[in-house]
Amino acid sequence: MVITSAHIPAIVALIAGGLILIMPRLLNFIVAIYLIFIGLVGLGVFHALHL
Repeated sequence: MVITSAHIPAIVALIAGGLILIMPRLLNFIVAIYLIFIGLVGLGVFHALHL
């Protein structure tokens, strides 16, 4: 199986879901980090940094 950029959201969701099941208090941090990351991607910050 070749992992492409299309697989990354699914992998992140699986990892986050597992962590939330183990430690429910992590939910706030995971959601906050996810929203910040999506916001930065939406604004094109990573594209501007050539990452």
